[in-house]
Amino acid sequence: MTVQFSVENHVARIVIDRPERMNAVDGATEARLEQIWQGIEADREVRCVVLTGAGERAFCAGADLKDVGKSGLDYWVAPRGSGFGGIACRRTLDVPVIARVNGFALGGGFEMVLGCDIVLAAEHAEFALPEPLVGRMPLDGGMVKLPRKLPHNVAMGMLMTGKREKAARLAQFGLVNEVAPLADLDAMVERWVANVLACAPLSIRAAKQTVNRTLNLPLDQALALKLPAVVEALVSADGNEGVAAFREKRAPVWRGC
Repeated sequence: MTVQFSVENHVARIVIDRPERMNAVDGATEARLEQIWQGIEADREVRCVVLTGAGERAFCAGADLKDVGKSGLDYWVAPRGSGFGGIACRRTLDVPVIARVNGFALGGGFEMVLGCDIVLAAEHAEFALPEPLVGRMPLDGGMVKLPRKLPHNVAMGMLMTGKREKAARLAQFGLVNEVAPLADLDAMVERWVANVLACAPLSIRAAKQTVNRTLNLPLDQALALKLPAVVEALVSADGNEGVAAFREKRAPVWRGC
């Protein structure tokens, strides 16, 4: 299998397992990733996802160029509503996704990072959209999402040159949440996972659904939306549990309903 997948204690873990190819994504891997994301969307027991690559060299080096069977135009016009790796542009997933960036995140691999909610990186990790260097373009959100997440000139510098940026520099602009030595990466990830799980899962779903559905709307229209996840959280038993736990000075027990 080119992708490892497991779910334990409400946490789904996805590992692209092609270290000999810098975890580049071929057709079979792409299909498996899409299948996994669809399964997570249907599983209400999953409250957090950690996405990473196998080994210490690369998170994901993008598309496996040895597996490219389409022209750039054919790739562009083919339906890919969820973007590269099934996550780069996915708007229907209401579960928080943490990118554990253990090395190079290049091309589509960087676009996958842009599709995640929290980005935690090893100090040696580097990010780039090198498609122009091989006559291609970052079609799965790179050209659209990067300028929305970085200052204009920083984003354009990456898009216009294909150059790599270190994790620490992108953390300065907020694209990376936290950086740590590789030896401390897993501990950092688990701390963030614990922080996510400490929150009511329906509240987290409502927050992410609201962000995904309203990001490009005028403020008044965004505030007026009555989104299903928000309604579900407001009438949930967990809402009452949170208040009761606060009053009783104990940790809440979330049931996700």
